[in-house]
Amino acid sequence: MNIDSIQNGIVIDHITAGRAMRLYELLKLDELDASVAIIKNATSHRSEKKDIIKIDSDIPISFDVLGYVDPGVTVNIIRNGELVEKRRIDMPEMLTNVIRCKNPRCITSTERAIDHVFKLTDRKNEVYRCIYCETAAKTN
Repeated sequence: MNIDSIQNGIVIDHITAGRAMRLYELLKLDELDASVAIIKNATSHRSEKKDIIKIDSDIPISFDVLGYVDPGVTVNIIRNGELVEKRRIDMPEMLTNVIRCKNPRCITSTERAIDHVFKLTDRKNEVYRCIYCETAAKTN
């Protein structure tokens, strides 16, 4: 398979196999007016298989979403066909409006203007808790 290189944009690499579509949805890449390539189940040296997303546009992306869905992904920033920045993403300490609280009694269910804010409470088990009602949300 041959996917063209990009001149200016972003490559999200080392995505756990099968998680690229979730990132595509949460990052709202379907709303872009640019080429987006999703490569699923590519061979990887680090793990057996991986997914890759190539975005042929220099857009702002949410590192919080990346860290929530798949901590450990690598983001490569490409300008003029050259790699200018490489960043490994970790789990964010706080998430704002990335996930929604599922507790129907939480204030976020009744007050629509309140942000959905979650705090990382258990890094090992990848658990976030709503700051208002303490309802847990696991990453996967």
